[in-house]
Amino acid sequence: MTRRQLLTALAAIGFARAATAAESARPDAIRISEAEWRKRLTPDQFEVMRREGTEPPFSSPLNGEKRRGLYRCAGCELALFTSEAKYDSGTGWPSFTAALANAVGTRTDYKLLFPRTEYHCARCGGHQGHVFNDGPRPTGKRYCNNGVALKFEPLGA
Repeated sequence: MTRRQLLTALAAIGFARAATAAESARPDAIRISEAEWRKRLTPDQFEVMRREGTEPPFSSPLNGEKRRGLYRCAGCELALFTSEAKYDSGTGWPSFTAALANAVGTRTDYKLLFPRTEYHCARCGGHQGHVFNDGPRPTGKRYCNNGVALKFEPLGA
């Protein structure tokens, strides 16, 4: 990587963070301090959702969840996905073909020095995972989510 490429990538990171701040201008946006997030979340949730970490693959009990229900943000309980959109991608993380309307925001992530699309809860900004274009029909998307960033709410019996 040349010096110019590195500087361009670093500038893009700064631009992406500024874009995220603009996205969180929702009327129901949750803005609380880091200390309050530390009280609300477990240490693992805080690392993933507020520091953009990644949980180990195959560590989430949600991988095997088969019941009908909603997957909500662990930070603010906004509904992000339905069980109908969930599928087994074989990657070790809960995966979905589509998010609910207006539930997630995206930005370009250069942490691995190549662009990926990171997505986060549209209400609290909590990091959820990355979306890729290698999913099944009908969307062709794979929302690869950290299980600790989700709460499952079963519906019906």
